[in-house]
This record gives sequence, structure tokens and C-alpha cells, in this order.
Amino acid sequence: MITALLQAAQISTSANGLEHLPPPASGGFWFLMTVIKMLVIFTIYMVGVMMVIWAERRICAFIQDRRGPNRVGPHGLLQSVADGVKNIMKEETYPGQAYLPLFILAPVMSFMPALITWAVLPYAAPWDSKWGTIDMALAPLPIGFIYILAIASLGVYGIVLAGWSSNNKYALLGGLRSSAQMISYEISMGMSIIPVLILAGNVSLSRIVSQQAGWGLHWNVINCTIAFIVFIVAAFAETNRVPFDLPEAESELIAGYHAEYSAMKFSMFFIAEYANVMTASALMSTLFFGGWDIPFTLWDNAAPHTLLKTLLTFGFFWVKILFFVFVFIWVRWTLPRFRYDQLMALGWKIMLPIALAYIVVVAAATLALENFGIHPASWQFAVAMLVINLVLAALLFGVLDRGRLISPAYSRLDRRDLAKLRSARVERVHYEPAPGVTHGGAD
Repeated sequence: MITALLQAAQISTSANGLEHLPPPASGGFWFLMTVIKMLVIFTIYMVGVMMVIWAERRICAFIQDRRGPNRVGPHGLLQSVADGVKNIMKEETYPGQAYLPLFILAPVMSFMPALITWAVLPYAAPWDSKWGTIDMALAPLPIGFIYILAIASLGVYGIVLAGWSSNNKYALLGGLRSSAQMISYEISMGMSIIPVLILAGNVSLSRIVSQQAGWGLHWNVINCTIAFIVFIVAAFAETNRVPFDLPEAESELIAGYHAEYSAMKFSMFFIAEYANVMTASALMSTLFFGGWDIPFTLWDNAAPHTLLKTLLTFGFFWVKILFFVFVFIWVRWTLPRFRYDQLMALGWKIMLPIALAYIVVVAAATLALENFGIHPASWQFAVAMLVINLVLAALLFGVLDRGRLISPAYSRLDRRDLAKLRSARVERVHYEPAPGVTHGGAD
């Protein structure tokens, strides 16, 4: 245990820049590696989006006990390629009353924010090459988390403009729903991250990953469990996924904001949705599950950072991302859709108060534990926070909620009023005469 604590202290020292590190890479080599990273990451990202679409169709088929796509390529692997080629070659149609400049621009505005948020995500351990240290992030900004919040919030503009420029009332309703939904849940999502920033002491994503380094005890899913629950619920709402897919709502709004789109522009909205799913999965992995950190070992965190460590941590990061992508797909084919009033009530009356109260709890617990000499980098701190989070979860779900507030089937009526309505309906059905029979009998 003493050895493990010394290694953890060494990692903390390295993260704070006190340990001797190789110098940054020279200009030419840094530029070359940046270009290579851009090509590799965005190629994997776009191919990953295509494969996530295929995976959703296959998993959906498995849940519904059918085959799914299985004709194009082995096990239907090339079905998304065939669909993409079909959409590229289809004829574009434009509504006669649409405002064409914004109608054409809207799919791009919806897709680009999901793509460029990946620029600041640290996806592997840094590589200490003989030419200098290479950070495994395209743009390792010191304000990475603020950058992600700012860029991710721009995606709603593409959806709103698509609904407005289509000059279609159903598309407009979908756009308005989406704007209200994303504004509501962006606040809860941002508030849920503040406990993570309190523990990390920084808004840099690389620093947040370094703060979680160790045996897996310091992952923020343990230190900030309630924040993770709020974040994942808000992530479902931000990506317009079931049970929060109210902007599309096929049974109500005829596909919603993209009802008037066709061919590749129609596909770009779906590509943007799945790209947002991958981005949200990467964020959850980075903020709450250690990012590229390999659990139950300190080997990947200690210097020197070889190329092997970089490749292995890159692989573990993608394993975590694919796990959360599966969770997104699993929930979509398991849960029903919320009503719109339930959606807004959950965001403003439940999620936001919980997030604000949890900030106070984490700040007070951190201050109290430090006053008792328990540092956030110690295992005692992780155990204490785990106990606090378990107690809070029991209070939240076992005492305050009891399956009523969070459930989509929950009615706002009091149970006694609901029982009266049901009894009145039973009495009415019991005493209602059969068709063709009058109370006065036959004439």
C-alpha cells in the first residue's frame, strides 16, 4: 500500500509538471504529427459513426428477435455504405416555400459542432518520442471543457433553422421543441460537471484525466456518482435520443424538423445525431471513467510514456466509448418516450435542483475531508466519497423518488384523485345500459 501511495504521488507530481519531462516536439515534427492525428482521428470518427448506425440496426433486430441488415457484406457490415451511396445519388428536392439559404445551411450547422468537439478530447497517453513529447489531442486547450460546452450548444441552431426555413408547421414545432429541450438540459449538464471540476481543480480535460489516474478508485463515477447520473440523463436529452426524442416524435410531428429534407441532407441530420452520441460517450468516458486510463494498474500513468502505452490507452479509450454507445442503443429500444410536459418538468424541477444541491454537497465534503487531513489523491478520500454517494443515491431513489418522479408513466394527479376517477369510470361502465336498451323498458 505504501508503494502504491508513493507511485500515486509520483503520478500527481508528473501531472503538475514538477517532474522532468522531455521537451515539446519541434515545429516541423509537431506539424507532421498534428496532420497525422487529424487524419487518423476523424477517419476513425466518421467510420465509427457509420458502424454505429449498423450496430444500432443489428442490436435493434436482436432485441426484437429478427435478423436486421444481413445482405450487403458479411453480416450486413456494408449496409451503411450502400445507404450512403444511395442517398448521395438520390435527387435533391426543395420545398417551394422554403428559405433556401438557411434550408441548405442547416444540415451543415447541425453536423459540424459534433465533429469539431473532438479536437480537445485527450484520447491516449502522451507519447515521449525522441523528437519531443506529443500530446494525444488535436488541440489540448487549457479550457477544453468550456470549449466543448460552447461548441456543443451550437448544434441546436442547425435544428431550429431547419424547422424554420422549411416553412412547415410540423418542422417548426420540432425545431422549437428541440431548442427548449436542449436549453433546459444544457444547464443541468453544465451544473453536473462542476463537482468534477472541483475535484480536478482545473477545466483542462487532460488535467481531469490525470486527476483520475491510479487503480480506478479515483474515477469520478465513484467520487461524483450523482453528477454522473445527472450527466448521462442530460446527454440523452442533448442527443435527442429516446426517451427524449420529442423533436422528432414520428407519431406526432411526422419526423419533426427534417420532415422536408431528402437525399444526403436528410442523412446528415442522422449522421449528426450519431456523431453526437459518440461525442457524449467520449465525454462520459473522459469526465467520469478516467478517459484513457487503464484501471487496476499504474503502468500506463508512470513515465516514460512509450508508443506501446499510447496505443494501449487509445484502445481502452475506445472500449469505454463503445460501451456507452451500446447503452444509448439499448435504452432506445427499451424505454418509451416521455410526454413533453414530463420532459420539461424533469429538466427544471428535478435535474437542475439536484445538480445545484450536489455541488454544495461535494464542495462541503471535499473541504471537510481535507480539514481532517484526507487528501483527494488518497484512497481514503475515494472510499469516503463512495459512501457519501451511496447514501445520497439511496435517499434520492429510495426515499424522494420511489419510482414516481423519474418514471415516464408517472401522472401529475394525486393518487387519491386518480383512484376517484377510476372508480367513477367503473361505476359508469357498470350502470351504462346496453346499446338499444332504454331504462323504461320495451314500448
